[in-house]
Amino acid sequence: MNAPSIWQLIAQCEDAANATAQGLREQIATLTTQLARVETELADLATTRKTLTALTGGQPDTATSDATVASPAYQQIRGVFTAATDAMRAKDVCLALGLGTTPKDTEGLRAKLKRLVARQVLVETEPGLFALAPLTPSTQDPERDANSTAN
Repeated sequence: MNAPSIWQLIAQCEDAANATAQGLREQIATLTTQLARVETELADLATTRKTLTALTGGQPDTATSDATVASPAYQQIRGVFTAATDAMRAKDVCLALGLGTTPKDTEGLRAKLKRLVARQVLVETEPGLFALAPLTPSTQDPERDANSTAN
């Protein structure tokens, strides 16, 4: 073996590893900044919720105050249904979220959909077909309701 070429190979590998490490450090810095921004927004929203609850004497919507339903994964699912015009199957929701559609993926998502049904965020219109739950009087806009009954 030629000794200088081995040293060159090691140097090339080291340079590549250093470049990869630097790229990862930059990604971490970007993600750290984004995370700080989102955490600030979450804190602001929690303060707003607390203030509105105190001012109105009302209770927050149980669907969004539930820690499970408030988690990012469940909020993404809820967003899919908010944008949907029709009821959806678990496989359709997987596709909308960019997830896989293997039985493992769809069954995992179906379990989440069932949890949302149990919390009255979704309804199962027929077996395996899910849609947003209709608004109840407690979740509708009271001012709008008062105006509609006055007319």
